[in-house]
Amino acid sequence: MRPENAMKFNIDEIRKDFPILTRETQSGARVVYLDSTATSQKPVQVIEAMNAYYRRSNANIHRGVHTLAEESTALYEGARERIARFINASSAREVIYTRNTTESINLVAYSWARANLQAGDLVILTEMEHHSNLVPWQMLQAEKGIELEFIPVTEDGLLDLETYKTLLNRRPKLVSFTHMSNVLGTINPAQEMIRLAHEAGALALVDGAQSVPHLQVDVRALDADFYAFSAHKMCGPTGIGALYGKPALLEAMPPFLGGGDMIKEVKLRSFRPNTLPHKFEAGTPAIAEAIGFGAAVDYLSQIGMDAIARHEHEITSYALERLEEIPGLKLFGPSADQKGGVAAFVLDGIHPHDVAQILDRDGIAVRAGHHCAQPLHEKFGIPATSRASFYLYSTKEEVDLLVNGIYKVKELFG
Repeated sequence: MRPENAMKFNIDEIRKDFPILTRETQSGARVVYLDSTATSQKPVQVIEAMNAYYRRSNANIHRGVHTLAEESTALYEGARERIARFINASSAREVIYTRNTTESINLVAYSWARANLQAGDLVILTEMEHHSNLVPWQMLQAEKGIELEFIPVTEDGLLDLETYKTLLNRRPKLVSFTHMSNVLGTINPAQEMIRLAHEAGALALVDGAQSVPHLQVDVRALDADFYAFSAHKMCGPTGIGALYGKPALLEAMPPFLGGGDMIKEVKLRSFRPNTLPHKFEAGTPAIAEAIGFGAAVDYLSQIGMDAIARHEHEITSYALERLEEIPGLKLFGPSADQKGGVAAFVLDGIHPHDVAQILDRDGIAVRAGHHCAQPLHEKFGIPATSRASFYLYSTKEEVDLLVNGIYKVKELFG
């Protein structure tokens, strides 16, 4: 929820918090960063929180009684508490630190799914999934003989919910889907999809890598069984993410990795796992990164997720209008009212990688390729797209620079 003291959204002040936005490329162009869907930039508040930890409190957590160890543990666990509040989990023990969204999904696939699924059991996915929510289930299919079915994507970039309802008649054990597509920007109706899954007797796992940075996410209101997300896409550091899980499910799941800190007792021939959340956090964790994660959550909370969403919608609406003016440019995904800050496109006769390389000459950073969503690109009959993506620090002026840059690309290719 947006705190009462959340500051008024001021794009000029916000941009001052991100040092990298002031740098110039080798060509002398100012960086225009339009690749936040891949990874966001980091504000000084996050950078300084991690720096302060290494300067003042660096020590291993949970194991020591000296001052530095206790400070380090308090910072690490305090960040978990704030992350839990950020997604409205009922307890910090429901938040498991992982390396990223990919590891969070794999944790569910390896621990919950391998203990609960058998040959012939159905898992429902969608055609718009990132590879991280496809490959773990394909691996499980090869290993255990589970079945996979996919909710189709319509031509306008939305999920075909009627087909979803038909698939649910087959009584799946799990429905796993992205809350927001990293290519189309589509914001899927997660609450409705979860409700329908539960009515069919299935659990629901949500890939929130693109939604948690941009929307107000309430895991209890959604009633998600599992919810995965990454720090680096929400102003935090790389190398750390989180898995939210309902405690009854997490309690029943076997440990994911074995080693230190995930145990309560070890004998030569047996062990007893630790309590939640430590049961799933083997070995020395990413302590500084967890502290940076907490600082990122603090930063976003101070600004207010509703304010961030409003700003991104304004920028995205403007970007789609400007891009649609360009002859020979085709956009993918729904209208701005149904998507987040993503604009994936192709230019007639020009490869997306060429588009990205030429834009980079003017300091404009966009992504080109299949964006770890090859099946989705195959669905639309294209090998790749160029993708501009926006965040709380993006401006209309940057959109104008992007549009001007695309016209330069067209002129260069005749």
